[in-house]
Amino acid sequence: MPLDADATYTVHAIRYAHMAERRRHDNLVPADAHDGPMPMDFFVWLLRSPARTVLVDTGFSQATARVRDRERVWQRCPIDALAKLDLAPGDIDDVVITHLHYDHAGNLGKLPRARLHVQDAEVDYATGRCMCHPTMRHAYHVDDVADLVRLVYKDRVVFHDGDAVLAPGIELLLIGGHTKGLQSVRVHTARGWVVLASDAAHYYENAEAGRLFPIVYDVPRMLEGHRRLLALAGSVDHFVPGHDPLVLKRYPRLAGDDGIVELHRAPMR
Repeated sequence: MPLDADATYTVHAIRYAHMAERRRHDNLVPADAHDGPMPMDFFVWLLRSPARTVLVDTGFSQATARVRDRERVWQRCPIDALAKLDLAPGDIDDVVITHLHYDHAGNLGKLPRARLHVQDAEVDYATGRCMCHPTMRHAYHVDDVADLVRLVYKDRVVFHDGDAVLAPGIELLLIGGHTKGLQSVRVHTARGWVVLASDAAHYYENAEAGRLFPIVYDVPRMLEGHRRLLALAGSVDHFVPGHDPLVLKRYPRLAGDDGIVELHRAPMR
């Protein structure tokens, strides 16, 4: 049965930070003999239909940027950037937390009424014994994890155990790999289904060439995740990686903001 207008979404990628001083060996395993610059962008994604407004991930705050290395250039608060799309934080109905790394799960206190959607496995990982190891907890920020737990106690967190339908036109896909409970999102748009991989694939090249990103919890699941998400997308033109600057080059930009692109429109060639 065809999906109606309420289940067909506009999708915007919003860049809020950038890291220029990064090279191919930082992002690809096996390492590339022809090493060179490979910058990283930081995004959140906004999904909007006549019936529902959903934010995928919440980025990191300026305070968190200060305690991370100076290579990460914080450009704006991703929640404040919603104003560019004529939205206030209180307009967000649901937030999908793809995983709890610091650059995807900050700013939770800025969303006054949204329900948060997270995988059981991710909360288990981020609050369990794995975090006893500094290497494994490095990409997490304890205040963000604590904020999520506080929202659990306020009945604002929805837990998922595997694939789920958030609403007609939005599918949550448990992928794992990068973290224990990483989930990606498949969303229905006017041009068909679009896969928002988040950090299941940081770059197009991770997925297309089957090359690992160095922060990895489960190698086989990361590699199988690449294949699964590309298959669900149907084409690379319907697949969006989590941190690739090429996203801003491939998609039409929102008028008046060169850091927001429209993923519900076909990529430019």
